[in-house]
Amino acid sequence: MPSSHHDAVSPATPKKTFFGQPRALANVFGVEMWERFSFYGMQGILAIYLYYSVVDGGLGIDQSVALGIVGAYGGAVYLSTIVGAWVADRLFGAERVLFGSAIVIVAGHLALALIPGVPGVAVGLILVALGSGGLKATATAVVGTLYASDDTRRDAGFSLFYLGINLGSFFGPLLTGLLQSRVGFHWGFALAALGMVAGLVQYSFGRSKLPEAARVVSNPLPKSKYPVVGGIVAVAIAAIAALVLGGIIRADNLDLVVIVVVIAATLAYFTLITTSAKVTRDERSRVFGFIPLFIASVAFWSLYQQQFTVLVLYSDVRLNRSLFGWEMPVSWVNSINPVFIILLAGAAAALWTKMGARQPSTPVKFALGTALVGVAFLLFLPVANGAAHSTPLLWLVLILLVFTIAELLLSPVGLSVTTKLAPAAFHTQMIALFYLSISLGTAVAGALARFYDPTNEVPYFLFLGCVAIGIGVLLLISARPVLRLMKGVR
Repeated sequence: MPSSHHDAVSPATPKKTFFGQPRALANVFGVEMWERFSFYGMQGILAIYLYYSVVDGGLGIDQSVALGIVGAYGGAVYLSTIVGAWVADRLFGAERVLFGSAIVIVAGHLALALIPGVPGVAVGLILVALGSGGLKATATAVVGTLYASDDTRRDAGFSLFYLGINLGSFFGPLLTGLLQSRVGFHWGFALAALGMVAGLVQYSFGRSKLPEAARVVSNPLPKSKYPVVGGIVAVAIAAIAALVLGGIIRADNLDLVVIVVVIAATLAYFTLITTSAKVTRDERSRVFGFIPLFIASVAFWSLYQQQFTVLVLYSDVRLNRSLFGWEMPVSWVNSINPVFIILLAGAAAALWTKMGARQPSTPVKFALGTALVGVAFLLFLPVANGAAHSTPLLWLVLILLVFTIAELLLSPVGLSVTTKLAPAAFHTQMIALFYLSISLGTAVAGALARFYDPTNEVPYFLFLGCVAIGIGVLLLISARPVLRLMKGVR
């Protein structure tokens, strides 16, 4: 359907705007904001729920296993963006998948809130991972349909979209953490469910205002293939069940299982896209240009996503959380980064808009972002190996500020460049590839947590910080050849 690609990039006639952006951005902004509220609200208390003792309302799981589960779950969220993207591209279109995914997320949070013990965690995390994956891949694609490919507002629009994500990310951990510390974990999970219900309701009212391009099925699956796909899904579910029952997939190796699956999926995807007859020579070159960005992205997220693994444990045992004689909940640390995003995302959007064609190229932004998150890890060294609750809160705030600047150089820019580098026939699936880099990085963040030793932190922070800086420097040196592969996309 060649015409569908042209539909996807023709902008709507200028009408009322949302901060200078297409009006429909407000609706997608809203559902994504509430989804992030529920997602980060739940994730802020997830690790401590898993490893706190039963007396303290937790499940009493071993600490390194608990952090591995959090990493594996985070990796699975971004891995399921592939499923969402495929279903959007081949069956229902991005907008319908977004709506259906929001319903699945509500069910997942309700399971965590209402089903006690490990069964509630298993059912809840699987549903939230599937729903959030479907919503993430498609929300980005729907935002992409609001702009022409040469619209200079595009990066600024994605930065604004990112602001919505972070409003939700800020309030989620604050409110669920407060409820968890006052009345228990299940109340925190219930609040996450309530937030997602609010997002679903507000989105329902504005669905009809979205451009037709958001509903286009860009590469429809022939009806004759439906039984084959159904068979593959049934076999996959049976295989996973058998591996779990056979003790091959266990709680203590879940992160490694996700890492292997993501690497296999990544290799399969790159091969599928670069060998497809539907991809032109220039489009293929752009996909190859995306590979170094993918590697830098994995390195970045491997460190960044430790906010939900190592940093939770660090905040629990090492951070001085006393504020005027009151001890703040552990999960509140997860609200610091969104505050900085809210303060700085607008400035970043304004900066890129003001610089226009003079702004640094995407490979340079990626290189700086990856090196900077390495610098953030080195900033742990002056306070490493301290006594319990000895790290000043302000020092961690400084580290998270560096995390944020790194994130703004890579994450919204990554979403934007992916929509520009995507071949026409693989529009949503190319976005899923960017999310695969986050999936791999997040699962690695869970696996790396095994090597974190609170009694001897220096080797951990020093090694990871230096590796990230090294990868950033390598990408900076190779920025020009990468740009040549990107064929006119900066």
